[in-house]
Amino acid sequence: MVTGGKSWLYGWLFYTVCALSLFAAEVTGQIRYSIPEEMSVGSTVGNIASDLGLEPKRLISGKARVFTAESSEYIGLDKENGHLIIKSQIDREELCGEISACSISFNVILDNPMELYRVTVDIQDINDNSPAFPKSKIEKNISELAVPSARFPLESAIDPDVGVNTLQKYTLYPTDHFKLNVQSSASGNKHVEMILHSPLDREKEKHHQLILTAFDGGKPQRSATVEVNIVVLDVNDNAPVFSQSSYKSSVVENAAKGSVVTTVSASDTDESSHNIQYYFEHATSTIKALFSIDADSGEVKVIGDIDYEKYKQFTFKVKAKDHGDLTDSSEIIIDVLDVNDNIPKITLMSFSTAISEDAAPGTIIAMLNVQDLDSGDNSKVSCSIDLNSPFKIVPSLTNHYNLVTDSELDREQIAEYNITITAVDGGDPPLSSKEILKLKVSDVNDHAPQFQQESYNAFISENNPPSTTIIYVKAEDMDWGPNAQISYFLIDGHLNGSPLTSYISINSETGVIYAEKSFDYEQIKSFKIKVKAQDGGSPRLSNNVTLNIFIQDQNDNAPQILYPVQTGGSVVAEIVPRSADVGYLVTKVVAVDVDSGQNAWLSYKLQKATDRALFEVGLQNGEIRTVRQVTDKDAVKQKLTVVVEDNGQPSRSAVVTINVAVADNFPEVLSEFTDSTHDKEYNNDLTFYLILALAVVSLLFIVSIIAIISVKIYRWRQNKLFYKSGANLPVIPYYPPVYADGTLQQVYNYEMCGTTDSRMSDMKFVRPYSQNTLASQSRFGTVQREKKEHDSDDLHSEVRPINITMFELF
Repeated sequence: MVTGGKSWLYGWLFYTVCALSLFAAEVTGQIRYSIPEEMSVGSTVGNIASDLGLEPKRLISGKARVFTAESSEYIGLDKENGHLIIKSQIDREELCGEISACSISFNVILDNPMELYRVTVDIQDINDNSPAFPKSKIEKNISELAVPSARFPLESAIDPDVGVNTLQKYTLYPTDHFKLNVQSSASGNKHVEMILHSPLDREKEKHHQLILTAFDGGKPQRSATVEVNIVVLDVNDNAPVFSQSSYKSSVVENAAKGSVVTTVSASDTDESSHNIQYYFEHATSTIKALFSIDADSGEVKVIGDIDYEKYKQFTFKVKAKDHGDLTDSSEIIIDVLDVNDNIPKITLMSFSTAISEDAAPGTIIAMLNVQDLDSGDNSKVSCSIDLNSPFKIVPSLTNHYNLVTDSELDREQIAEYNITITAVDGGDPPLSSKEILKLKVSDVNDHAPQFQQESYNAFISENNPPSTTIIYVKAEDMDWGPNAQISYFLIDGHLNGSPLTSYISINSETGVIYAEKSFDYEQIKSFKIKVKAQDGGSPRLSNNVTLNIFIQDQNDNAPQILYPVQTGGSVVAEIVPRSADVGYLVTKVVAVDVDSGQNAWLSYKLQKATDRALFEVGLQNGEIRTVRQVTDKDAVKQKLTVVVEDNGQPSRSAVVTINVAVADNFPEVLSEFTDSTHDKEYNNDLTFYLILALAVVSLLFIVSIIAIISVKIYRWRQNKLFYKSGANLPVIPYYPPVYADGTLQQVYNYEMCGTTDSRMSDMKFVRPYSQNTLASQSRFGTVQREKKEHDSDDLHSEVRPINITMFELF
C-alpha cells in the first residue's frame, strides 16, 4: 500500500542530497556528505576531488583509494573523475538498527606524498518500512466484573524506521467499551494499552472484535492493522499488578550463562495470586536468544553471549498473567557493562616499504587506524614505538596515527629498520597489540668515492716493456647499487710537452695503471699524476688522489771518460820527471756515469801497464800515482790501460789508454813518440776503402786485357782473309810519318795515392803521355814509379804516386 510513492521519495531525496553534497565542508582533512539509504549501485555521492580542491590527475598519480576499518565497503572511488560512488546498497535499518543518527566513515588515502582525508557519509532514513504487529490477531480474556479504568496492555507494532518515519500513533475502532492509552518510554518506544471505560456484560455480548491501527509519520504515511478479539469472562475479579512499573538492572558482558539479571514479581488480591505466571511480551528474537524468564519465579537469566560492542542496553516488556487470564505488564531495562575484553586493533592503511635516506624529518611513512571496541577507559588507546628510533608516532584524526621520521636517516649506518608499533588500551589490566613494520632505507648518492690512501707511491724500473702494470689504486663508496659503481680516470696533464695519456693509461673498471711506453731514468726520474674516482650516481660524485711515480734506475749506461780526452790521430802523453818521488800524481782519470745510485759508483783499476811496479790507480778517485822512485832504467814511453767500472748488476765499464813519458825535457819526449807513429794500426774504414779501390783497379785491368785479346783475334782473322784474296798483288807498306815501323803507340796513365794513417785515398786517371815523354818503348810496356814523402806536424803519411804505362802494338 506504500510502494506507489516510494520511487518518487527516492528521487526527491537523491536530488536533495546531491545538491547538499556540493556544499560539503572540509574541516581539517575531513569532509561530510549526506545521502539517503538504498541508493542504487553506481550512484554519485559527491565529487571529492572538487570538494577537496584536488586535481583529478592527483587522484591517479597519488593512487587514491578508500580505506575502511569495517569489513563491508559501501562507498567506492572513481579516480578518473573524482566521484565517490555507491558500491553496494545501504540499508540504514540493517546498518544502524534503532540508532537514529546513522553514518559510515572511511578514509581516502593518497601517496607521493601521503595525504589522509576523513570522509563521513550520513545515511538518512527514508520511509521504506511499514509498521508491523508481531501477530495477526490479539486474543484477550477480560472478566465481566472488570471495573472501569482497568488497563489491558496490547502488543505494540514495530517500525524499524527512525525519526518521523517510525511509529507515531495508534487508533482503535470501535470504542464502545475501550479506549486507547499510548505511553512513551524513556527509550522512545511507544507502548499501547486498552482502558475499560464502560462495564462489560457477558450475558449481553460474549465477544468483542476491535481493529487496532498503527501509523508512522512518513510521507506518504504507512500503517498496519491487527484484529483484537476480546472474550468476556464471568469470574476472576482482580488482575495481577507488578510491584514496579519498570525494572532497571545491569549485566556485564560475557556474563556466565545462567546468571540472574533481575527478578520481577506481581501480586493479585484474588486467592489465586500464587498462580501468577510471567512471560516476555513482544520480545524480539535477540531478547529471546540472550535472556529467559522463569514463568513461576519471574527470574530473568542469561542464556546467550552478551557483547557490549553489539548491544549496550536491552529494553523489553514482561507480563504477569493469573489463572483467569488477567494480565499486567512491566518494562525491564538492562544496561550492559563493558569489560576490557578487546585488544586494540591496528590496521595499516598505507605504508611505504622503502624511504629515501634524505627524507626530511616529518615525512610520513605509514598511516595507521587503531580501534578498541571497548568503551570508556577501556577504549582509550595510546600508541608508541621503540625507543632510540629515528621515527615517531603522531596522532592525526580520531583513532588515526601517522608514523613519521623524527630525525635524519643514514643508509650507510642502518639500511633496514624493524619498527614495532605497540597499541595499549586504558583497561585494568590493560590489553595491547603490536604491529611490526619492515622498512628499507633507499640509497641516495651522498658519499663520494674515497681512496684507501691519501696518496700513492709507485715504482717502475726504466726500460720497462709497454703495458707493464705500475700500480693498482682502489676507492670505496659507502653508497649502494649504481651509486657505488666506481670508474677511474686520469686527470688531463702534460709531461715533457706530451699528454700524460701517452705515458700511462688506467683501466676504468679495475683501477690498474699501465705504462704506455718504456721509461728512461736519465730523461724522467719521477712525475705526478692525479687519478679521479667517480661513482655512477646522479649527480655523479668524485674524488681525486695524487699518484707519485718514481722511475727506478737500471745499469743501462757505461761510464764515460771525461779526462784524458781520447783523440783519433794525435798522441797525448803525460810527462813524469825522472826525479819524481813516490806518490807523485801523474794524472787523474775523470769519468762519469749518467746512471744513479750504486749504478753510478765508479771504481778505477789498472788493467795493463808497461811497468806495473811503477804506477798505481786510486780505486775510488782515479788518481794515477807513482808507486816507487823513478830511475834511469825506466823506459821513456810508458803505456797504461785503466778500466773504469760501475757498481751495477751486471756492471758496465770503459777503458782508457794513457801514454806517460818518463823524461826531463820535451825534445826527448818528442823524438820518442815521433818514431813510434808508424806502429799505429790502420783504421778499419780506411782499410775497407783501400781494398775496394784495389778491387776496382783489378777489375778494370782484367776487362782491358780481355778487350785487347778480342780485338787482336778479330784483326788477325781480317788480315788472313785479306792476304788470301790478294796473294798475287804486290804489297807496299805505308807507315805514318811519326811512328816507327808499323807500330802505333797508346799510353794509359793511372795515378794512385795512399797514406798510412788517413781515411782518404785517391786514384785518378791521367791523360795519355805524348811520344816525347815516354821513358821507353817496348813490346811489353814500361812501368815508372815515383816516390814522394810528405811530413806533417801531427800525422806522418806517405804518398806514393804510381804511373802505369801500357802500350798497345799494332
